[in-house]
Amino acid sequence: MDTASVKLSIPEDVDAVRVLGGGDALLRVIEERTGARIAARSRTLSISGTPEEVEILTRLFTYLIKEARAGDAPTEAEVVRALQTLRESVMDISGFRDDILLTYRGKAIRPKTVGQKRYIDAIRSNTVTFCLGPAGTGKTYLAMAMAVAALKRHEVGRVVLTRPVVEAGESLGFLPGTLQEKIDPYVRPLFDALFDMTDMERGGELIEQGVIEIAPLAYMRGRTLNDAFVILDEAQNTTPEQMKMFLTRLGFNSKFVVTGDTTQRDLMGRRGGLTEIEEILAGVDDVAFIHLDRSDVVRHALVGRIVEAYDAFDQAQEERASKRGGTRGRKER
Repeated sequence: MDTASVKLSIPEDVDAVRVLGGGDALLRVIEERTGARIAARSRTLSISGTPEEVEILTRLFTYLIKEARAGDAPTEAEVVRALQTLRESVMDISGFRDDILLTYRGKAIRPKTVGQKRYIDAIRSNTVTFCLGPAGTGKTYLAMAMAVAALKRHEVGRVVLTRPVVEAGESLGFLPGTLQEKIDPYVRPLFDALFDMTDMERGGELIEQGVIEIAPLAYMRGRTLNDAFVILDEAQNTTPEQMKMFLTRLGFNSKFVVTGDTTQRDLMGRRGGLTEIEEILAGVDDVAFIHLDRSDVVRHALVGRIVEAYDAFDQAQEERASKRGGTRGRKER
């Protein structure tokens, strides 16, 4: 088997602890996930192994050195994701450093996986972008970051955030309070994402001024949304009629982002607005479809394992149903 080796130096102006982790914790995380040998002495890294692994680890440590030079301290989870990204894609992860937005706390929001990077690039390049994927993949959060960034750069005059109001096992009519108070819980996740990017006082002012609007999808009927960045969240709970209504609200100098998870529909027994949308819009220019999966989950690591367990269970159920169907078919013959 061919082997290769390379030596990397951590520059004097870079904090080695940020590259290797406290007590070399990041180095151990990397070693556990590779067959290559890594030795760290003083400020020199020696890497040896197969040419493929050595190349990947060289790119990984080069990325970590750049992160450390910028003052960032990658977490163990971020290092694992970066290593996985390098193994699955030839994409240069150094491009992930391009900030989308700085929150009011000074935190940089940027894509953390290849899928998220494609999602961000699609939003930049297309007027309408659909993003489909499981919980925890950052569909809504990244769209919100792009919307607030566009607003700050004066690329649009307002941001419109909407989602369908769908009862999930409880009757909306029996909830206490006024109509607005009944609706608030359904749009609360959008408020949470917004206030994570701008302080609550400033966010409240923008909402009062109508610069940022958060409303149920039903409120979009009959409108034309010009000069706006519009996000439709939880789109799996729309009907085909609602989806058509929403997409035809598109006005001049506007950008639409539609997010959803087709595995978490609350419209039981009815067709969803996302069911055939790719087939309907196939070949339409300026419309992009991005699919995220469990490898793009950036919440707690357990979320990714939960999504994987549900996928495995659903696949096993389908296989059992298929076998039962095949058995019945043979009996009938």
